[in-house]
Amino acid sequence: MGIFDKGVQKTKRSFFERISRAVVGKSRVDDDTLDSIEEALIATDMGVDTTLKIIDNLEERVQKDKYMSFDELVDLLHDEISRLLDVSEDSSAVQEAEPFDFSKKPYVIMVVGVNGVGKTTTIGKLASMLKARGKKVVLGAADTFRAAAVDQLTIWAERAGVDIVKQKMGSDPASVAYDTVKSAVAKDADVVLIDTAGRLHNRVDLMNELTKIRNVMRKVIPDAPHDVLLVLDGSTGQNAFQQAKEFSRATEVTSLAVTKLDGTAKGGVVIGIVDQFRIPVKFVGIGEGIDDLKFFDKKEFVNSLFSKEDLK
Repeated sequence: MGIFDKGVQKTKRSFFERISRAVVGKSRVDDDTLDSIEEALIATDMGVDTTLKIIDNLEERVQKDKYMSFDELVDLLHDEISRLLDVSEDSSAVQEAEPFDFSKKPYVIMVVGVNGVGKTTTIGKLASMLKARGKKVVLGAADTFRAAAVDQLTIWAERAGVDIVKQKMGSDPASVAYDTVKSAVAKDADVVLIDTAGRLHNRVDLMNELTKIRNVMRKVIPDAPHDVLLVLDGSTGQNAFQQAKEFSRATEVTSLAVTKLDGTAKGGVVIGIVDQFRIPVKFVGIGEGIDDLKFFDKKEFVNSLFSKEDLK
């Protein structure tokens, strides 16, 4: 069993039950079938625009072939979704061998996302993953507006066995970020993970804060941050789309981490967000454990979604 099989099980079951009902007893794919497929895709929270793109391509193929078996239909959907997840033409696309360009040292990752999506937990899990790969990691607790955020990140730093830089609650987040990258340079660290405040009530404030954090880090490392990682909760469906839109306006998001995929039938949100924003997914969360953050392999993800044993 692949690492994504469990993570996409609920999405897969919901999706294929609907498609199976759409094609059962039919000798050809007709408009009703396509309508049912459209409903199945939207039910996974893939989003209307992405769904319509897939349906348009299916219609074109159906007009050519007239008859299409269930397996042929599934194979076509597999190919369409694989294509949508391919953002390799983008300069920030995920490299299969390594999630980041570690030739830049220290490699600075600014992590953004609203409260409650698992942002701080993702940072802790990512720190553990990178340490297991032999990287020296430093965390920066720049979410200074919530005491719980600093405390939580401190616990994760201890669990992962990595250093953390923090100040008292209410401190200037940019000051924490500056101290963190300065400390990382002094310690010859490989990776810096900066936690930022999870607020989205005022986009101007958010933009100003993230810009200030960027600017002070660049006093130490001129091209920092090297990656802006947006953490989204996969179970929130369309809310995740909205958050991707807002954060993309506030800062240049270069990669995504999608959490809580294992507990939702809305896994299509991963496909829709990549398609609409052209931002690659680098990590997915498929459980609560420290090792349950996985590097996102789009091929394995799609294969798990379409694995044949659940298509009965």
